[in-house]
Amino acid sequence: MLAGMSMFFLMLCPLIISPTYAQLDSLIFRNGDRLIGEVKEMDKGVLTFETDYSDSDFKIAWNEIDRVYTETYFLITLTDGSRYNGSIFSTDSVNVNIIQGDAFENIPLRTIVFLKSVDADFWSKFYASLDLGYSLTKANQLQQFSVRSTFGYLAARWSADASYNNVYSSREDTKAVRRIDANITYRFFLPNDYYLLPQVSWLSNTEQNLALRTTSKLGLGKYLIHTNHTYWGVQAGVSFNNEDFSSETTTRRSGEGFIGTELNMYDIGDLNLLTNIVAYPSLTESGRWRIDYTFDFKYDLPLDFYINLGFTLNYDNQPADNASTTDYVIQTSFGWEL
Repeated sequence: MLAGMSMFFLMLCPLIISPTYAQLDSLIFRNGDRLIGEVKEMDKGVLTFETDYSDSDFKIAWNEIDRVYTETYFLITLTDGSRYNGSIFSTDSVNVNIIQGDAFENIPLRTIVFLKSVDADFWSKFYASLDLGYSLTKANQLQQFSVRSTFGYLAARWSADASYNNVYSSREDTKAVRRIDANITYRFFLPNDYYLLPQVSWLSNTEQNLALRTTSKLGLGKYLIHTNHTYWGVQAGVSFNNEDFSSETTTRRSGEGFIGTELNMYDIGDLNLLTNIVAYPSLTESGRWRIDYTFDFKYDLPLDFYINLGFTLNYDNQPADNASTTDYVIQTSFGWEL
C-alpha cells in the first residue's frame, strides 16, 4: 500500500512542481544571437516578441532576423497575397517551412509580410488610435476642438475598420464652423492579394452647405505592392450617394462609379505615411464628379504616443447652391494608439 502511494506521489510531483511554460519560439539573428520566448505578431516590418524575463515586449526589425522556429500557430500573409495558417520552421537562412498539420510549404523568409497568432484573444486582434486637440483664445472667445480616431479588427480572412473625425470652431461674432466625417469599411481577403470592399461613409460640413452625405460603396481592390516596407493598392466599384443640404429642401440621390488608390509607407524610421485618393464620376448626373483625398504623416513617440499631421480634401464640381466646390482641413495633433 505504502509502495503504491509512494509511486503515485513520485509520478505526481513533476506535475506539481514543474512550472507552466509558454510556447517556446526561437529567433536567431544575423549576428548569431538567439532569443527564446513567444512571437506575438509581425506587421509592417516589426516583430513583437514576449519573454519571461522582461516586463515589456521586444520590438524587433524583421530584416534583422536570420532564422525563426515557432510552436505558435499563425495567420501568415505573403507578398503575393497568399495566406496560410501554421507554424514556422527555418530550413536555412533563406527559406522556411510553413507547417500545417502533416503538410508543409517551403517559402523564402522575406516573403512573409504579416504574422498573427491564430489563437489570439479578441483584444490582440483589435487596434485603435485617438488624437485630440483643443484651443481657447480670449479674443472673440474663439474655441477650436478636433478629434481624429480609428478602430479596427483583423480576423483570419477579413478585417473591419471604422474612423470618426470631427473639427469644430466657434467664436462670438460669427457662425460656428464644423466638419464631421466617418466611415465603416469591411475587407474580405481573396487569393492573389485581391479583396472585396463594402464601405459606408458619412460627411457633413458647413463650407459646402452639406448637412449629411451618405455614400455606400461596393467594389474590388488589389494590393500591387505588399511588402514589409510598403503597401500600395488600387480599388474600383460602384456607389450610391444620398445628400441633404442645409441650403436646399430637396434631397439629392445619385449613382456613381469610383476608382482610387492608397499608399502606406512605414519602414522609414519612426515615420509613417498614409495617403489615398478616390474619384467618383457620376453615373446619373451629367458631368458631375467628386474627389476625396487624405494624407497622414505620423511620427512615433515612446509608449505608443505619436504626433500626427493630417490633411483632408473634398471636391465636388456641382455642389449645393451658394456653396464652395472645395472643403479641406489641416490638423496637427497628439495621439495614442492601442
